[in-house]
Amino acid sequence: MASKKSPNPIDIHVGSRVRLRRMMLGMSQEKLGEHLGITFQQIQKYEKGTNRIGASRLQAIARVLNVPVAFFFEDAPGMTPVAGNQGFDEAAGASYVVDFLSSSEGLSLNKAFVRIKDAKVRRKVVELVRSIAGEDEE
Repeated sequence: MASKKSPNPIDIHVGSRVRLRRMMLGMSQEKLGEHLGITFQQIQKYEKGTNRIGASRLQAIARVLNVPVAFFFEDAPGMTPVAGNQGFDEAAGASYVVDFLSSSEGLSLNKAFVRIKDAKVRRKVVELVRSIAGEDEE
């Protein structure tokens, strides 16, 4: 009976959203911890979903990361859309975007891509990536 309880999927999701936003800002776990008065190890536990984030702490994290608290619950597992507030049909299945931006490669690629000023060059980059991936033009 000494089995360890696995993290709740919502806690894992909220933690991954904290990590996503922190990485988007280029902020280290240590720096976020300093702003909150906690250790980077605690930030790691929050981001993995190992430790649940309390309401007041989540509010503080939202303030430091400059997002509304609702940001951390977007596309959360088991969440059903409110009637009349479904948004785009694609949004529910677009968790791959969050997964992509949660990776260091995805975040780096995104940051570099948005710095390309020439629209033609951006289109060529997209064509190149599609070609490498073996995807036909849409």
